[in-house]
Amino acid sequence: MPEIQASGRDLIGHLWRYGLVGLANTAIGLAVIYAVQFGLHAPDLVANACGYAAGILFGFVLNRGFVFRSTSGVGRAGPRYMAAVACAYGLNVVVLIAARRLLAPYGDPGRAAAQAAALGAYTVTLFVLSRYWVFGAATR
Repeated sequence: MPEIQASGRDLIGHLWRYGLVGLANTAIGLAVIYAVQFGLHAPDLVANACGYAAGILFGFVLNRGFVFRSTSGVGRAGPRYMAAVACAYGLNVVVLIAARRLLAPYGDPGRAAAQAAALGAYTVTLFVLSRYWVFGAATR
């Protein structure tokens, strides 16, 4: 992984902007899901896939330009971003399964905590991979 000579202030800026993009990304993905599901009367899985596809595209554009201010070309960063998303999602599933097993005795609160742990794993993994691998070699 390429090293980034970033100060603590750069890291805080990346984290702050990443959080903002995450909130906006969630709102846009959910809006697309609802528009496709209820507006176009598509099946749940189709609507969900459309929302996630929109979220991945939106996330890539804003993470590249706004969060990390990368000058990496789309041809280089795009495939890396897709690989990072796949890795983050894979870890999300592993954490979800493990946490569900550990927290099963706690019923619905345990299930909710398992989802939160899985979401946290996804978010942290995608941030680290994006910062140091996807966009890390070419930042402004």
